[in-house]
Amino acid sequence: MRVVLSTYGSRGDVEPLVGLAVRLREQGAEVRVCAPPDEEFAERLAGVGVEMVPVGLSARELTTAAAQPKSLPERAAELIASQLDAVTAAAEGCDALVATGMMPAVAGARSVAEKLGVPSVSVTFQQLTLPSPHHAPLAYPGRPFPPEVTDNSVLWDLDARSIDVLFGDAVNSNRASIGLPPVAGVRDYVIGDRPWLATDPVLDPWRPAGGAGFGFDVVQTGAWILPDERPLPDGLSEFLGAGAPPVYVGFGSMPMHGSDDVARVAIEAVRAQGRRVLVRRGWADLDLIDDQDDCFVVGEVNQQALFRRVAAVVHHGGAGTTTTAARAGGPQVVVPQATDQPYWAGRVADLGIGVAHDGPTPTFASLSAALRVALAPETRDGAAAVAAAIIDDGAAVAAKLVLCLK
Repeated sequence: MRVVLSTYGSRGDVEPLVGLAVRLREQGAEVRVCAPPDEEFAERLAGVGVEMVPVGLSARELTTAAAQPKSLPERAAELIASQLDAVTAAAEGCDALVATGMMPAVAGARSVAEKLGVPSVSVTFQQLTLPSPHHAPLAYPGRPFPPEVTDNSVLWDLDARSIDVLFGDAVNSNRASIGLPPVAGVRDYVIGDRPWLATDPVLDPWRPAGGAGFGFDVVQTGAWILPDERPLPDGLSEFLGAGAPPVYVGFGSMPMHGSDDVARVAIEAVRAQGRRVLVRRGWADLDLIDDQDDCFVVGEVNQQALFRRVAAVVHHGGAGTTTTAARAGGPQVVVPQATDQPYWAGRVADLGIGVAHDGPTPTFASLSAALRVALAPETRDGAAAVAAAIIDDGAAVAAKLVLCLK
């Protein structure tokens, strides 16, 4: 069986596909991954022996660019066109297609599957893009919902209209270019009748929706995480072994404007708790602020192994980092920047495994207060209890479901 996995987004959109690709190969499938042409994505997939087909522009360059002169609909049209070109070539003769990432990218990939007559499924790594009476949708930049509207059913209707305004022309003009009819609603086309939610049910419990307008069936597979066997770099291992467990600070694929100030605030706040500091560069290019030996900086690293050896994890609240820290039993301080990150911050706080920082810009006072809670013994006990309840086989579950799509 030949399977194409398609995404466009940050590391958090690519990493789960690494786990699924490996599990599919274990079942005898041939797998290709369509993803942005960033070097770190290519290296990660090459490291597990999975072929990557580059699609579109670099995700990092797009995310960290100082100015974005193009509108969201313009960028969506270009992204969908790149999907039609690259994914079509990759999917010729395949038996199933799994689509995830930004909504226009999923629309493009599913359109390719439709054109080729290939079964496909839409996957999300957080539930906030799935219509439900139990939560509100995420608002797109520049298109806030009316503050007086609080009924979730109404908000989801507004969400569908907003998505059609933003992406409808881009989706349907590209579909017309390959001989497909227009879709009446972009969001419902992207989601389909039976979308998959690739998150852990302890961290992200899905409640069946039901009721008018919420009639699709969500399949929650568990998070797609591949056990990472990579050793920690020698210098990092030496630093970890030279003293008490440090506090990790890293913001993943978030650019974090004013990163010099963020690094200074974080390092000084951690030091004020009497702790050593481990800084992850990430897309924010965080760095050390002096040459004291209580701090260490790392780049790409095995977070699964690392998070088991730190006192707490300060991060942006991406689904992958939140899940990895939770599986490791590490207390968390989530400083949410955008999109679904405030949701994950809230889940961390609700579960008692860490702190949701108020807003995207930490100060010495605010981060110090959060760290005092995260480093308390009761928080670590809560984190350990949740870690024991998390499901580890989400990618294996999904791989078996993919094989049934044929």
